[in-house]
Amino acid sequence: MTEDKRPSRPATKRSTGKESEVNYDALARFRYEIRKYLAFSEDAAAKAGVTPHQYQALVAIKGFSRHEPLSVGDLAELMFIRHHTAVSLVNRMAKLGLLTRVPDSHDKRRVFISLTNVGEEHLRSLASIHVEELRRAGANFVGTLQDLMQSPQ
Repeated sequence: MTEDKRPSRPATKRSTGKESEVNYDALARFRYEIRKYLAFSEDAAAKAGVTPHQYQALVAIKGFSRHEPLSVGDLAELMFIRHHTAVSLVNRMAKLGLLTRVPDSHDKRRVFISLTNVGEEHLRSLASIHVEELRRAGANFVGTLQDLMQSPQ
């Protein structure tokens, strides 16, 4: 991915005498940092042979199923997608060997999902480069978020 050419500018608070003025500079910079990270993530997922939604699902399944199994409905909620969209996503991921489905023994309408070894391998490699990118870009995220948190609202 190409290096960002935009210069990092210090936060500026333009005062018009209004206490409730939004720090648009910090808000714009924060949204820019989020979009830059998401573009990185989409590119990394594509290079690894999965879609961005598949990578997000891998992270959600691994991260949110530590204490109890995750259902397809839970995945839909966590990813802010509709249930039928999550079903299609899970079906595609199962065909790729990234996850398995297990019917709930108490409610046959409910299906739990878990990562396969292949899914774990994809997640491990992608997560490590995502964490590396977050460490690299973290100062920009933290700085702009602090600017937003300190601006009067």
